[in-house]
Amino acid sequence: MGDRVILHCDCNAFFASVECVFRPELRSVPMAVAGSPEDRHGIILAKNELAKAFGIQTAETIWQAKRKCPQLVLVPPTRGAYGDFSRRINEIYLRYTDQVEAFSIDESWLDVTGSQHLFGDGPQIADALRATVRKELGITISVGVSFNKIFAKLGSDYKKPDATTVITRENFKDILFPLPVGDMIYVGETACQALGQMGIHTIGDLARTDPAALRFRLGKMGDTLHDYANGLEDSPVRTPQDTPEVKSVGNGMTFRRNLLGEDDVRRGLLSLSDTVAGRLRRHGMKCRTVQVQIKNPSLKVISRQASLDTPTDLAREIFETALELVKANWDLRSPIRMLTVTGSRLVAAEEAGEQLMLFPAQRPWQREKQERVETAMDAIRRKFGEDSLTFGRNLSDLEAQETDSQKEK
Repeated sequence: MGDRVILHCDCNAFFASVECVFRPELRSVPMAVAGSPEDRHGIILAKNELAKAFGIQTAETIWQAKRKCPQLVLVPPTRGAYGDFSRRINEIYLRYTDQVEAFSIDESWLDVTGSQHLFGDGPQIADALRATVRKELGITISVGVSFNKIFAKLGSDYKKPDATTVITRENFKDILFPLPVGDMIYVGETACQALGQMGIHTIGDLARTDPAALRFRLGKMGDTLHDYANGLEDSPVRTPQDTPEVKSVGNGMTFRRNLLGEDDVRRGLLSLSDTVAGRLRRHGMKCRTVQVQIKNPSLKVISRQASLDTPTDLAREIFETALELVKANWDLRSPIRMLTVTGSRLVAAEEAGEQLMLFPAQRPWQREKQERVETAMDAIRRKFGEDSLTFGRNLSDLEAQETDSQKEK
């Protein structure tokens, strides 16, 4: 049996491209989509190629971008448009194969192994997809073609915009090994720093490193990244029907230094809530119950939960509920060894409906703004690593260790 043929399709500057469809005049000027264009401390969510030529980067602040390009045109994100375009793009992909796995709002994997007798080989299908998306929707995609999902994604990142890159068993070392190790999927800022301290600066360095050394430094992720670099990843393209039903999504951390006082607890809960909310959005789910588990240094555990009036996938709302649970059930002068935040009683996001707001002081437009901010943060993290963007202060001084980062049941 021959290799599978996997495509990774990535929309080029997705948010900016969609805005240019609505306002074609933006194509001829350096422009960017910004989370809050009226706020100089807002961040750049996406930029077009003309803005990119000025060195403008996703996730930098507006004032930094304006220093590089004073004539930069800023536009706010258009609510609902990106999800609609994402749906239409994936419908085009489904014309060529029923094995389509959405990785994010602007990225999908396709297994076209069984489609080649109808539409040609992998590169031909990739070129056909690029032409169809460009013609029908007015935006461009870049496509990586390879024998596994990881190399296909590296291929779509390799050349932009509107390009097809083929990575085979024969050429992957020549193409990928010289690339910075930070280009590897799931290598965020923290992992990149740890690898750099080991003298690992390229994907080739990663591939040639003893797996035991990687495991010692990075845990089981070390083995995973070693496999990725050497082309040993073989996970299937998962359709929605293949994905197990998720009943709860949680995240817990054990702290080397006990949490003391409200400030410590706030930082711990905000980080955990951020992770839980991101995973809920990734699954297309919202939670109707928030649960908090608290463990003290003597390993005594209490668990409390609260039902929400409105299902949510927003970190801010999960955090506020979790904090109220802790304050109502724990003496903040007592040390906390571990915290876990879980969202349960899940409902599909599109079925959540509009109910009474959990927080009456929060106007609908405020919630919509928070949704845009957190969705934009998801996109930035997928591009630049999980550590690239955080709510508020980080946890470095608390030396947190994630204990159940994959708690999705």
